This record gives sequence, structure tokens and C-alpha cells, in this order.
Amino acid sequence: MTPIRIGLEYFTPWTNDVGYQIAIANDLYLQQGLEVRQVLVDPLAGDTLEHLVRGEVDIAVCPTNRLLKRVEAGQALRGIATINHRAMETILTTTSTGIQRPLDLQGRRVAFNPTPRGIALVRHLITSDGGDPDSMIIVDSGSREINADDIVAGFADAFFGAYWAWDALFGTTPSAQRVALPVDEIGMLAYPSYVLAVRADSLPTDRESLTKFLHASEQGFRLAASDHALAVDVAVRCVPYVKPELIAHSLNILPATWFDEHGQWGNHPWTKHRAYAQWLAQHGVLQDASVVETTLIDDLFDAVSESA
Repeated sequence: MTPIRIGLEYFTPWTNDVGYQIAIANDLYLQQGLEVRQVLVDPLAGDTLEHLVRGEVDIAVCPTNRLLKRVEAGQALRGIATINHRAMETILTTTSTGIQRPLDLQGRRVAFNPTPRGIALVRHLITSDGGDPDSMIIVDSGSREINADDIVAGFADAFFGAYWAWDALFGTTPSAQRVALPVDEIGMLAYPSYVLAVRADSLPTDRESLTKFLHASEQGFRLAASDHALAVDVAVRCVPYVKPELIAHSLNILPATWFDEHGQWGNHPWTKHRAYAQWLAQHGVLQDASVVETTLIDDLFDAVSESA
């Protein structure tokens, strides 16, 4: 039995992890000779990719842009599968603010973690809508998650970063008073949010087990998409502190992001990845967009398709 530790991308498990959880709960990995364990990383010791570099996990679920940045900086990491084929982030606000589009963010207090990418993305949205991004007032929220209740309480007028299929659903503010604007619907390109990453030096020795991992993971995600009751049941067991109704809603809207337009799971949508890398380079987040060509690899997933 080959042990594999998968580092989840978030502070806690959430519905985007349910495919791995179903594969574990239904022995899909065990059938492939794999003993897979979920690992929550220590945020005081770096992100998931930092844990991967140190060898504390074998596979990391990670934001695409962070993987590209690390490879560009010289770290030998590779992306072996795409998990989410569209952007997850929103501009979150409430009806009371009157904000309905990026142009309305002019002169308003917008909370987010002011990373180079975050600043560039919000400015891009405002500019694309004909506004002046310099008039925006940035409220540094760090890694804190803001929901609609915080907007109502006056923390800021809007928040960039809440996921439309997860934390944008949190809080007690009635849904009719929430305004969640997915960024890829208001001026940003549809970039792939999350990929699976491994250390490059693991590829020669662990190729077979990684291929088996992808095969069983695909089975788990397809089960999650086709059997809503099963997905909710497993997710509630892994995230017991979130209301089952919220988990059920999330799992109604999230699964479409796991597959491309042809219904394929895991493959890299190269057109989207290249466009996103170009955008990151144009906005100074990356030095050279061509890093995407060596960061993402297809051959492991091609092997999965051949064995299916």
C-alpha cells in the first residue's frame, strides 16, 4: 500500500475537496493500492506549496498563480491536473451599498488582502468598467474572511476574494440583500483557479502511484457531481461546523467548475492557462508568461485517460 498525503489548499476542508473525500470514504484509493490522507497545513508555517516543498505533503491543491510564481522563482514543482476551470472569487457587497458593478467601487472602501495579484485584479475590474482605480480606498483585511454580515456592520463597502460557491454564502444577511459578483462575469477572464501540484523530483519514482491517484480522484469528483446526497453526506462529515443546508447549496453550484466544456476532469485548459499567465505577466505578477509551459504537464493525466 502506497501512502499519499494530499495537502488541502484552505485553512479547513471545504466542498471543493469532496472528490478526494468521497474517494477516501468509498475506498477508491485503496482499490488502487493507495492509502490517501488529507492534510491541513499550518498557516503559520506557509501555504500548501511551502509544505510541499519541504516534503510534508506529497500532492498540494494550490492556486494556479502561486504555483507559477514559485516555479518562476526556481522551485522544482509541476502542476499535474486542473481542478477548477473558472474563477471562484467575487466582489461581495450588499444591496444597501448601491454597488452593482465594478464602476461603483470608485471612491468606496474595498476590503481584500492587498497582494500584487489582488491589487491588480481589482484595479483591472474597475478600469475595464470605465472607472478610476486610484479612487478606490483599500481596506487591508489580510487573510481574514469577510462575509455579508461584515459589510452590513460597516467594515467595508465591498470585499474582493469571497468565493461565490463558499464563503459568499456565509452569514445571517438574507440572500436577497447579498450581492456577489463573480469576477469572471464582470471583466476578468475565466482563469482556472486551482491545480494539483507535485515536486518535480517525485515524477520519475512516483509516476504510477500519481496516475492511480488521479484516476481514483476523478471517480470521486464524478460521484460528487452525479450523487448530490452522497456528496453532502461526506462533506458534512468533514466540515461539521458548517450548516448542512449551506454545504448542500454549495454542492449544487460548485461541481460545474470541475469539468471542462467537454465534460473532462483534470485536463489542463491550455487556452485559459496561457491567457491567465499573460494577464499575470502584463500586471507584473509574473516576469514571463512562458513559465506556464514548463509548469503544467499533461502526460500523467494522459496516462489516466489511457487506463480508463
